[in-house]
Amino acid sequence: MSRSWNFYAGPATLPLPALERAKAELPDWENTGMSVMETSHRSKEYDAVHYGAMNLMAELLGLDDDHQVLFIQGGASTQFAMAPMNFIPPGGSADFVDTGTWSTKAIKEANIIAKGRVAATSEPDGFTRIPKQSEYDLDPSAAYVHLTSNNTIKGTQFHEFPDVGDTPLVGDMSSDILWRPFDANRFSLIYAGAQKNIGPSGVTIVIIRKSWIETANDNVPTMLSYKTHSAKDSLYNTPPTFAIYMVRNVLEWVKEQGGLVGMEARNRAKGDVLYGVMTEFPDFYKCPVEPESRSYMNVVWRLPSEELEAKFVAEGLDAGMCGLKGHRSVGGCRASIYNAMPAEGVEFLAEFMRRFARANG
Repeated sequence: MSRSWNFYAGPATLPLPALERAKAELPDWENTGMSVMETSHRSKEYDAVHYGAMNLMAELLGLDDDHQVLFIQGGASTQFAMAPMNFIPPGGSADFVDTGTWSTKAIKEANIIAKGRVAATSEPDGFTRIPKQSEYDLDPSAAYVHLTSNNTIKGTQFHEFPDVGDTPLVGDMSSDILWRPFDANRFSLIYAGAQKNIGPSGVTIVIIRKSWIETANDNVPTMLSYKTHSAKDSLYNTPPTFAIYMVRNVLEWVKEQGGLVGMEARNRAKGDVLYGVMTEFPDFYKCPVEPESRSYMNVVWRLPSEELEAKFVAEGLDAGMCGLKGHRSVGGCRASIYNAMPAEGVEFLAEFMRRFARANG
């Protein structure tokens, strides 16, 4: 078997042990004579997967008893609308930290439903940094404060979360959830599309404070109400069972790697390798992101010309690396090095970058 080094931003690379487990169990799972994809979501066999994944997520994040793990369909983009529908009261508003692209889309959705107020932004700097706490203009009456912890396109990442006082804190952590230890209990709501750091596409992980759900608006369509999913443990309707099964496999792998402490050590080492190459060749590889805001999940850089960037991507693909082209909205190059990307893949890319710079610089 020959596998590519997969640097796509999402759907992204998955841990090989999680994939191989699925391969072995695909036709006959748990001696049922069926695939997990064929098994009823009401069966006791599926219950073990469903609640096993929930419990693993809670364990890895150190969640308290007031937080609940949910599995919801529709991706993070649906959460852009669900959060304001559920928690912004009539005539109210929510505060947003605008770090570009995904947070900008969340603000747009909030403004369709109620009002999304920008409390801090790095737009004047081209979203090349995370706003500092001193720049925040928070509304004490805001329903919540929303942030996007990592920007896959701009290559920025929160390394410290802001102090928002008693206002509920909401985080879109689609592209960096579980990359390092953090106090998840500070958040009233965390959501994450699984397809970047914890599983395949098709399921969104939602971590929500149960006492906050009690305050949610009641005049919300059934499937867009957090109360619906909370009351039925994400089993109100048929959940994406295979995606949840794969999330369970990935979470077990994360735990085996030393949990979030192990993930952080692994991820920082990988990121430092790539940023180190840019330091070696400062006139050839330029990262547009301010150093203190650089992402350890999505590393972005530019070359001296677009022609060299296209050549870099093409030669990288020939060498067995896919997904190195930057997002169409910003150009350049990008390597997504989520939890499951092995250190060997990053070292392979780093050596390729060195060779390419020497040959073309």
